[in-house]
Amino acid sequence: MHKFWGILLLMIFFVSCKEGRQRVLQEQEDKIEEVISLAESVTKKQFGFDFSHFIVQKDTVRRGDSFGELMIENKVDYPKIAKISQEFRDTFDVRKIRVGKPYLILKSKDTSEVAQVFIYENDPVNYTVVDFRDSVTAYKKKKKVKYVEREASGIIETSLYDAIMDQGIDYMVTHNLASVYAWTVDFSMLQKGDKFKVIYKEKYINDSIYAGSEPIEAAYFEHKGKPIYAFAYENGSLKSIIDYFDDEANNLRRTFLRMPVEYGRLSSRYNLKRRIRYYGYKVRPHKGTDYAAPIGTPIMATADGVVTESTRRGGNGKYVKIRHNATYSTQYLHMKKQKVKRGEFVRQGDVIGWIGMTGNTGGPHVCYRFWKNGRQVDPLREELPKAEPLAETLQPEYFEYINPIKDQLDCMVFPETGVDQEDLASLE
Repeated sequence: MHKFWGILLLMIFFVSCKEGRQRVLQEQEDKIEEVISLAESVTKKQFGFDFSHFIVQKDTVRRGDSFGELMIENKVDYPKIAKISQEFRDTFDVRKIRVGKPYLILKSKDTSEVAQVFIYENDPVNYTVVDFRDSVTAYKKKKKVKYVEREASGIIETSLYDAIMDQGIDYMVTHNLASVYAWTVDFSMLQKGDKFKVIYKEKYINDSIYAGSEPIEAAYFEHKGKPIYAFAYENGSLKSIIDYFDDEANNLRRTFLRMPVEYGRLSSRYNLKRRIRYYGYKVRPHKGTDYAAPIGTPIMATADGVVTESTRRGGNGKYVKIRHNATYSTQYLHMKKQKVKRGEFVRQGDVIGWIGMTGNTGGPHVCYRFWKNGRQVDPLREELPKAEPLAETLQPEYFEYINPIKDQLDCMVFPETGVDQEDLASLE
């Protein structure tokens, strides 16, 4: 009888998940069809102008270009150029146009072809309009942005990067997922068979042009068989900062990141009896933790703190040392180049330098050293301080918020095996 009820509950869960999954897929297909339909019906009206009324010149800022010269070449009177330069500097600083940025010039549709409007694209969403018609003016605008919810899941065979990129998903999803779990998962120690699920939004400009992905809204990561949920939530106790919490309202952040490089490989651990080839395999204490990565890979501060040293010395090569508080300090050796100077305050995750081979090293890596109460220790064996959990007063509302999202994650299938097949096999 117990077995019967267990099978019945599993079937109900399976049907519920399947129906929910089909509903989500149908909604996503409808949204994609809508985007395609809108893309096919795009009119000539863009940036608030009907392009059929102008001769349209599209280009990008080239090395040596200046706003003034571009406008003079397109027959704009110098007094108008001067007015934009002097009176609209807060809106459009003509000195700060950047090489590679796209722009459009809308010219009069007559034999004179005088530039009437200049449109400078600050980024994929924001743009600035300089209108020379009638009274000269300049203003900032945003393109219409549409957000489409996406789901992704995968089983890691080689790396998180490969598992996501093989599905044709934006690289930033990899970066964002690694950032969410940076405090709880050592990405240099991922194992074959580790799994992930993620919910995020994609941005489309004017309903049709892909413009990147938004921060992750919810995720599930299974590392060494241990599941870790993550839900983005506004932490009211931390001045409305968006943070990530698990399914028990614990903050995923730690005072320290697990490693100072995003995708480095753990190549050598803290070992007081290590034999080093560079020194003829003699026993020399290795009080650092080495992460191998290509030359030029960014090195991040693992916690907030003040730079106490940024110099070059002996076998350490170029390095940075940071004091985090009265208890903890960290050091990052063998850099190609430092990005910070002594006395600077850095935030957790800030780039402080780049992987190199300066000093005594047999290959490109960062030697990460960790001090606790003035003594070098193994950071991988330390119980690093955790961030505060979500305030108890906020937890009821939090759980109410995440419950449907957690159900959505639980109903998502993995691409190789799939929950559907596993459930069916268990019922046979």
